[in-house]
Amino acid sequence: MRVRSEGRLLLGALLPERVHWAEETGAVDGPGADDDPRPSWLFAEEEALMARATPGRRREFATARLCAHRALAGLGVAAAPLLRGRRGAPAWPAGTVGSITHCAGYRGAAVAPAARFLGLGIDAEPHAPLPSEVREEVVFGPEKARLRELAARRPDIAWDRLLFSAKESVYKAWSGYGGTWLGFEDAEVSWRLDAPDGPHQPARTRDDPSHPPACARTELPRASGRFRARILVPVPVGPGPFPRVLAGRWLVREGLLLTAVAVPRPVPLPPHRTAPKEYR
Repeated sequence: MRVRSEGRLLLGALLPERVHWAEETGAVDGPGADDDPRPSWLFAEEEALMARATPGRRREFATARLCAHRALAGLGVAAAPLLRGRRGAPAWPAGTVGSITHCAGYRGAAVAPAARFLGLGIDAEPHAPLPSEVREEVVFGPEKARLRELAARRPDIAWDRLLFSAKESVYKAWSGYGGTWLGFEDAEVSWRLDAPDGPHQPARTRDDPSHPPACARTELPRASGRFRARILVPVPVGPGPFPRVLAGRWLVREGLLLTAVAVPRPVPLPPHRTAPKEYR
């Protein structure tokens, strides 16, 4: 088991200060993965949640819970079972907000004090285009033209999968705040691409044989940037003024893509101070 934490590697590059995180990468799903269905770090109550799950699902659950426990420990929260809350998401300890993500070869968790953040959402996905039928359920309105423009600049990036991931992160932050169901059509995402930070291929024209097709490329693309998500449904009344526009970050590394949204709690303005008499 290789759990990486607090080193600003993948997930850490996306999150602000005061957010604690832990992640695990590697062959956690294939040959050589830990086949122990009862990892020592799980509480009995957590094991019970996976009593009828397949071995692969148990490994996925156990490793993600390990990341969550490590992140909570970094925040100073005493070890305790992390069970399920609303819609199956983790029921984070009182005074905290958090998010878990998992996909083939990656597990991650992030937590933060609720006194400083209203919501937190992270998501990891394999870096591959969405199936066409899924894409139709994810991309709406102006997002279609934006994805075409981005694909012309960086055709090596799976922008539709990145859009899917960004909306997943938005939904997790929204749900943790107490928001109702949020569909893919209920958030509109726009993008900013940072300066290229790795090898990529420019757009390939039909008659230009100098650029190999995507299937012939061997290098893994690298990219990062920011995104903004505008919530298109009414914002619920909760523990603080939840913004209608959320800011997030994304990156593509090592055959994975990750997105993260951290919603800071507004800092109250100091009370008005009366000027000294000599300045009146």
